Amino acid sequence: MSDNSFNPFKMAQQQFDEVAVKLGLDDATKELLRNPDREYHFNIPIRMDNGTYRVFHGFRVQHNDARGPAKGGIRFHPNETIDTVKALSMWMTWKTAVVDIPLGGGKGGVICDPHNLSMHEQEQIARGWVRQIARNVGPLQDVPAPDVMTNGQHMVWMLDEYEKITGFKSPGFITGKPVGLGGSLGRTEATGYGVIYTVREALKEMGIDIKKTTASFQGFGNVSQFAVDLYTKLGGKAIAVSCWNNEEKKSYTYRKTSGLTYDELISITNKYGEIDVNKARSLGYEILPGDAWIEQDVDILVPAAIENQLNADTVNKIKPTVKIIAEGANGPTTPEADEVIKSRGIWVIPDFLANAGGVTCSYFEQVQCNMNFFWTKEEVLQKLDDKMTTAYHAVSDLAHEKKIYMRDAAYMIAIKRVADAVKLRGWV
Repeated sequence: MSDNSFNPFKMAQQQFDEVAVKLGLDDATKELLRNPDREYHFNIPIRMDNGTYRVFHGFRVQHNDARGPAKGGIRFHPNETIDTVKALSMWMTWKTAVVDIPLGGGKGGVICDPHNLSMHEQEQIARGWVRQIARNVGPLQDVPAPDVMTNGQHMVWMLDEYEKITGFKSPGFITGKPVGLGGSLGRTEATGYGVIYTVREALKEMGIDIKKTTASFQGFGNVSQFAVDLYTKLGGKAIAVSCWNNEEKKSYTYRKTSGLTYDELISITNKYGEIDVNKARSLGYEILPGDAWIEQDVDILVPAAIENQLNADTVNKIKPTVKIIAEGANGPTTPEADEVIKSRGIWVIPDFLANAGGVTCSYFEQVQCNMNFFWTKEEVLQKLDDKMTTAYHAVSDLAHEKKIYMRDAAYMIAIKRVADAVKLRGWV
């Protein structure tokens, strides 16, 4: 994860404070929106497969629900912290607001490492998480979803536990479920595709043919995989992907200047999104250091792994060829790096706009579950494209009109929508 001095929540608050001043928000609204509404910490005791007991620490943070039920993923990660969860819940509030869906921001997590846990042990943790928070979540209160190192299977276990506790069928309680158990077609692709829908629109604005562009991606988890997939389908040339290697506890960048494909990479990738180094080498990939993805001579950089990747130390490695940075990850760019990127005139599609495809499709899944009627994959992806395209242009238009940085424009739209909601409700 990140270095010890980096605090994602402080960064989220700093980003908010700067925009709050520009929007002229009153002190009470600022105080309300810069902190979470509710924060839960709890123990999850489980019996391990060897008969011993272990206690895992879990979190759920609900940042703001003025515009609708809180919404946000649950991470299983050995380095999970409450500050990360608080930051992510805050970004979720802005994310749902910027794409204008009627939800608020939440986030959850458990400090654990799924690499070292059996599926049975992971199931116990998933069910234990729900038991501890069942009174405070639900289809009309707070709707969880998968995140780092959790997937559709974890969501079904959580749904099943919630339904046991409440005695009701509640498929809208949780999203990211497998298709056939209330999951939406298109959900797997949604976040990565959403990133590329915004990149496509940015390139159109710049008058650049996507077929003449190259891109470098950080990460090869769900977001990056499908971003690579759609980008190459639209004719772009992906030349590098970086990826964590758990065995060696380090990351590598896999480069193929002739262009790489989703199908080829996925054939040598495990379920945690880790590419096999030896197989990659045999397929003609150059194996470079983990942060080499930043230094590529490309038109587009897509940080799609974890936070704090473009920072004061790394931002100057970005080559002059880069025209667009599309943030597939949450919080990949620090305020210090933003200043450099801004001064260089690189067009940034900020995280909570670029990667909002996931929560948008989660919203579609929730809608389909609640009305018990499901759409085709084509319908889902078309609705997603429409939502992402509309949101992108709203932000881009404001950025051009006020001659401001894209991140500031996205924040101004999102924060104003949430501030208006809390005022209309009479909270402040």
